[in-house]
Amino acid sequence: MVRTRLTAQERHAQLVEAAVTAFAQGGYAGTTTDQVARIAGVSQPYVIRIFGSKQELFLATVRHAGDRVQQIWRDAAAVDPTLAGLGKAYKQLLTERDLLVVLLHGFAAAADPALGDAVRQCYGDQFALVRELTGASAEEARDFFAAGMLITVLGAMRVLGPDAVPTQPWMADLLGTLPQ
Repeated sequence: MVRTRLTAQERHAQLVEAAVTAFAQGGYAGTTTDQVARIAGVSQPYVIRIFGSKQELFLATVRHAGDRVQQIWRDAAAVDPTLAGLGKAYKQLLTERDLLVVLLHGFAAAADPALGDAVRQCYGDQFALVRELTGASAEEARDFFAAGMLITVLGAMRVLGPDAVPTQPWMADLLGTLPQ
């Protein structure tokens, strides 16, 4: 069997994708670099050699998730530069549930001084991008983010998305309030 050698950039991307899966399952505190290594099919020392620490791996993973959201919004704005257009595009992330869960874990871990600044920067960059792409006021962007956070939480709980659980009455009521 011939093994294809990955470039450093490809290996980095492979490890971040494995980290998305691992951190989505266990969060920052509950995930080890060994778990990420096993998912990626590499050794744990290799993960540390590439990222230096679990903390840096987690930050790279959160940045990756934030960058993915921003790319979806940029692509959407090229077609429909409104909050509604960006909102419709964000809903496609429900098929990439682990990314949304990683962002939630990042927000939860922001109390850690080593992580907080980077996680807040990620969120702030998203807020600024939405305003830039749409011309929304701070209040309009706030409302957009409030609805987006609800969608994120509902996606993480599998109330929304391709793997949604059966709808309960409270879910139907709440889902009926979401922007289309």
